Amino acid sequence: MAKQEDDFKRVISHAKEYGYVFQSSEIYDGLSAVYDYAQNGVELKKNIREYWWRAMVQLNDNIVGLDAAIFMHPTTWKASGHVDAFSDPLIDNKDSKKRYRADVLVEDYVAKIEGKIEKEVTKAAKRFGNTFDKQQFLATNQRVVEYQERATTILKRLGKSLENEDLADVKKLIEELEIACPMSGSKNWTDVKQFNLMFGTKLGASADTAIDLYLRPETAQGIFVNFLNVQKTSRMKIPFGVAQTGKAFRNEIVARQFIFRMREFEQMEMQFFIKPGTQKEWYEKWKENRMKWHLSLGLGEENYRFHDHEKLAHYADAATDIEFRFPFGFKELEGIHSRTDFDLSKHQEFSGKKLQYFDTDENKNYVPYVVETSIGLDRMFLAIFSNSLKEEELENGTTRTVLKIPAVLAPTKAAVFPLIKRDGLPELAHEIIDDLKWDFNVLYDQKDAVGRRYRRQDANGTPFCITVDHQSLEDKTVTIRHRDTMEQQRVAITDLKAIIFKEVDMKNWLIKM
Repeated sequence: MAKQEDDFKRVISHAKEYGYVFQSSEIYDGLSAVYDYAQNGVELKKNIREYWWRAMVQLNDNIVGLDAAIFMHPTTWKASGHVDAFSDPLIDNKDSKKRYRADVLVEDYVAKIEGKIEKEVTKAAKRFGNTFDKQQFLATNQRVVEYQERATTILKRLGKSLENEDLADVKKLIEELEIACPMSGSKNWTDVKQFNLMFGTKLGASADTAIDLYLRPETAQGIFVNFLNVQKTSRMKIPFGVAQTGKAFRNEIVARQFIFRMREFEQMEMQFFIKPGTQKEWYEKWKENRMKWHLSLGLGEENYRFHDHEKLAHYADAATDIEFRFPFGFKELEGIHSRTDFDLSKHQEFSGKKLQYFDTDENKNYVPYVVETSIGLDRMFLAIFSNSLKEEELENGTTRTVLKIPAVLAPTKAAVFPLIKRDGLPELAHEIIDDLKWDFNVLYDQKDAVGRRYRRQDANGTPFCITVDHQSLEDKTVTIRHRDTMEQQRVAITDLKAIIFKEVDMKNWLIKM
C-alpha cells in the first residue's frame, strides 16, 4: 500500500513538473478537486479525444456526432431521474469530522482483500515458475478461494442494500467489517445519508424572473432529447448511434485521487439506438468493441478487467465496467450499460412529444432501446499517464525517467536539436521544424548537452529526438533517436516525415482493433 501511495505521488508530481496538469487557481491555494490541463496535458487530452472520435464516429457509418449545450431545460433532469435519485451515500466520522462515501469505504476494504489475492498469486508464480497455472491456482488454492468468496459476499450485500435503499444496513456492514476512518483510525460513524450531486444555478436577468437550472451531471441526456432531430436530419435507420464529448459537473463531496474523481470533468459517450429485444446481443458486441479499442493502445491486457454491476441503475437491465489498474488499484474507467427504453420513454412522458422510430421493415412505431458506452476522458488521461511513467535502469548503471505514452497520443511527436548553437546548425534545425510542423507537433531544444536533452524529452514523453550535427550540413542526414528503445539511426532529412508518420498515424494503431 505504501508503494502504491509513493507511485501515485510520483505521478502527480511528474504531471506538474512537465506541464501536464496544474492545480486550478494554485496561486490562491487552489480549488479542491478542480484541475487545469497545462501545455502538454491539453495536447494529450486532445489526442485521446480524437483517438476515441475516430474509432467511434469516423470508422462507423451508422454513428454520428453531437455537441449538446451544457444548460438544458430543468424538466430534463426530472424526467431522467436525476432530481430524485442522483445521489451518493455519505457517512461522517464523528471524531475526525471527515466525510466519506460509504460505498467507497466498503469497496476499498474489498480492494485490500484483492491485494492479498495478488500477493498469493505473485508468491505462487515465483515458486512454480513456468509451470504456474494462474487460473487453476485461483480456483483451487483454499486461502485464495476464501478471499474471493469473502470479497464477493461483501460486494453482493453492499449492492443489495444500496438497491433497496437500506442505508442502515450499509452502516451496519461498515461496522461489522470494522472499517476505520483513514485519517484518524476512529470507528465512530454517523448514520449513512444520501446527498444529491447536481450543481444548481440560475438563468435570467434578475432574481425575480430567473429560473432554476442545473449544470449537466452527464452528457447522455443531450443525446436523448435530440434523438428525433438527429435521426430525421441524418436519415439514420436503426441500429444507429450518437456520440458526444463534453464537460459534465458533479458536486462530489468526497473528490479524491487527483483527476480520477473531479467536480468538473469530461465524458466521451455514445448512445446506440436499437430494436427492443436485441439489447443483449448489442450489449455484448459493444463490450467486445470497447475492450479492443483500449487494447489497441498497448497498455497491457493484464491491466484491464470487466466488472459486472451488482446493483443496477434504475434505467438498466445490464451493466458492466471496464476497470483499469491505476496506481491505487483496479477502478472504473468505462461503463457499458443496456439502458432499455427508459430515457426516451421518460422524455416522451414529460415533454408530451413522441420520441419513437418508425420501422419500415415491420411497418410500426416503437421507442428504441439503448446501449451506452461512457468513458471519462480525464480517467483515460490518468490511466495512460500513470501506466506510461517508468523508472528504468540502464546498462551503464544509471537510471532514466521515461514517459512511454503511446506515440499516437504523445503531445509532442519529435524534438529537434542542433548539436551546438553555431555553425549553421540551429538554422538547419529550424528548417526541419518548419517542414515537420505542418504534420506533427514538434519542438526545438538547444539548451544543455545532448544527453541531458534526451533525458528531458524522455521524461516529457516525446517519441523521437532528432539531432542536427556538422555532417548534416554536408549530406543532409540527421540522427533520429527512439524514446522507448533509445536506438539511434542515421537517416536522410527527407525520410523523417515518413519515419515519424509510421509510428504516430492513428490508422496504424486503430487497425489493431
